[in-house]
Amino acid sequence: MPGHDIVVIGFSAGGVGPLQQLAAGLPPDLPASVFVAHHFPATRTSALPDILRLAGRLPAVQPADGDDITPGRIYVTPPGRLLLLGGQRIRITNGSRRHGPHSTIDPCFRCAARSYGSRVIGVLLSGTLDDGTAGLLAIRRGGGLVVVQDPGETEYPGMVLSALEQLDVDHIARAGDMGALIDRLVRLAAPPPPPSGRRGRVATEVKHKPPLTGSTSQ
Repeated sequence: MPGHDIVVIGFSAGGVGPLQQLAAGLPPDLPASVFVAHHFPATRTSALPDILRLAGRLPAVQPADGDDITPGRIYVTPPGRLLLLGGQRIRITNGSRRHGPHSTIDPCFRCAARSYGSRVIGVLLSGTLDDGTAGLLAIRRGGGLVVVQDPGETEYPGMVLSALEQLDVDHIARAGDMGALIDRLVRLAAPPPPPSGRRGRVATEVKHKPPLTGSTSQ
């Protein structure tokens, strides 16, 4: 039975530092592929792959459309694009009007959930608003695991608090502990996916409520 070999990570404002800490804790023999979705304008050049290579022990790249998915590698969304997954290949697209200018994480998460079901681990770090919540709901409905950063240590807790209000997560962790946690989780056998009738409608099930004001730890 396969493990949780697809890890999707989303972050926005204040998330680069936590992502560096996460990457630093990933071992060089990680039996999973890691995909990073984040908000970055198309008019700028991202140094994030270089930052993650220096922070940890895994190679980090910006993939091209059609690239093969390789275990033990971090794939970073190119600026202004969407990173989507299917089969053994990566899709890089310009998105569409329905995604909106600040909806980079949800399309990646939902696509991973649809393609890989219970093999997926969804990770949400610092950021504003609620991008990532619908995607984590999709991962949860597909039988995957959900990890969020401890909102008490985030610079911008909006995305994490939104997720915590909308669904039960599997783990709340500090950024410095996330690498070791993910390494442990990816080696666990993935359960069979839930019945197909329980999957699919998650993209629009986010309830927009007032943000939480407290923090949660686990």
